[in-house]
Amino acid sequence: MGLFDGLGSVIGDVLSGRPVNLVSIAEQVFANAGGVNGILSQLQAAGLGDQVASWIGTGSNLPVSADQIKSALSSEQMASLANALGIDIGNLPQLLAEHLPKAVDQASPKGVLPS
Repeated sequence: MGLFDGLGSVIGDVLSGRPVNLVSIAEQVFANAGGVNGILSQLQAAGLGDQVASWIGTGSNLPVSADQIKSALSSEQMASLANALGIDIGNLPQLLAEHLPKAVDQASPKGVLPS
């Protein structure tokens, strides 16, 4: 499975509680911000470097809170991603906090994100 698969049935997955590939969605939505690597850099710059490194690394994933996600991403980025997922923007930070660490971890099984 490629890191940046298409959106596919992600909206249905989100609404039904099935796992979603948020990394793929973020790559598409945030292409103008450098894709996933750009967003991860943005999270690192916002003080979440230890968390991001743990997601990419081969050890345990450090958690991130919805408030940390909300503080790190711009309102425009949040609105674009919520729109792409078809969900209320108020639910997005929690969804990212729950799923983004696992998605990045799964996309970097050997401790490196594909370019």
